[in-house]
Amino acid sequence: MTARDTSNEEQILISHGGGGEMTRRLLAEHIVPPLNNELLGPLDDSAIMPIAAGRLAFTTDAFVVQPLAFAGGDIGRLAVCGTVNDLAVAPAIPKALSLALVIEEGLPIRVLDTIVESIARTAREAGVVIATGDTKVVEHRRGDGLIITTAGIGEMRDGVEFGLERIGSGDVVIVSGRIAEHGLAVMSAREGLAFDTELESDVAPLNHLIGRLFETGADIKFLRDPTRGGLAGVLADLAEDTGCSIELDEDAVPLSPVARHTAELLGLDPLTVANEGKVVIVVAERDADRVLKACHADPLGQHAAIVGRLTETQPPLVELLTRAGGRRIVQRPHGEELPRIC
Repeated sequence: MTARDTSNEEQILISHGGGGEMTRRLLAEHIVPPLNNELLGPLDDSAIMPIAAGRLAFTTDAFVVQPLAFAGGDIGRLAVCGTVNDLAVAPAIPKALSLALVIEEGLPIRVLDTIVESIARTAREAGVVIATGDTKVVEHRRGDGLIITTAGIGEMRDGVEFGLERIGSGDVVIVSGRIAEHGLAVMSAREGLAFDTELESDVAPLNHLIGRLFETGADIKFLRDPTRGGLAGVLADLAEDTGCSIELDEDAVPLSPVARHTAELLGLDPLTVANEGKVVIVVAERDADRVLKACHADPLGQHAAIVGRLTETQPPLVELLTRAGGRRIVQRPHGEELPRIC
């Protein structure tokens, strides 16, 4: 396949970020139309939102993924899902996001259009609006193509009692689906690491799946999306913070054959690889089957599984019960094994 000729393609210029006529045209022609709604439409410095009595969750994140598009998603879908999922595990009902785009001079306008359309599509999927935003342009080779920062607000769910003090021996750990697919898909797409694979990122908004879980009435004690640091990072934090050990069953951890093979080729432990469409759930043992059934009824939870249990063993560790019948201590990664994947 020959490289695409972009020499005559419309590109982002420094003047697009100057606040003048070219900025106005960039917003009016390429950014606002796909995202437009009654909150964003006025393009004021702040969006004015009605809120219900109660508590609000507020989160923010930045996204620097390379490449900007990969099998199963792109930086725009990732930005929406990452913020929606942080709210959903709070647990809150996501309502609105802000969107800040830092665009590098020279980015093809068609690439920007594709990513903004992806943002709009994913926001509709999640049931949120882009309420406000900002656009900046930086010089060539100073912006990684495109950097996105999002913030989000959501309404806290009534009657949900989260707290590490409620988690104890006998509670069950559930993972909502196959792990490691996002990080491995991004790495396989990078120059020098690309190879033929069916692997796609799992990036998806989890708020509807999580809503199903609460509809069961189960005693859900903890939710976390296992992004950087993967499943290992979440469970290591949980053991440290609760003072309980966790026994993790290697055979039970959902992992596709292609993800296992890809991790082996890259020399990575799937337990430490980032996910962007999975949730780790801690639930009372008596309610585990109800939660599992609710996961299986949702397209994003079809491969959900009970993967472990909390125990009183001291000191608090995460131990993997291996297929060979041994035990291996699972630790959070020391540094960032996969840079710029989210």
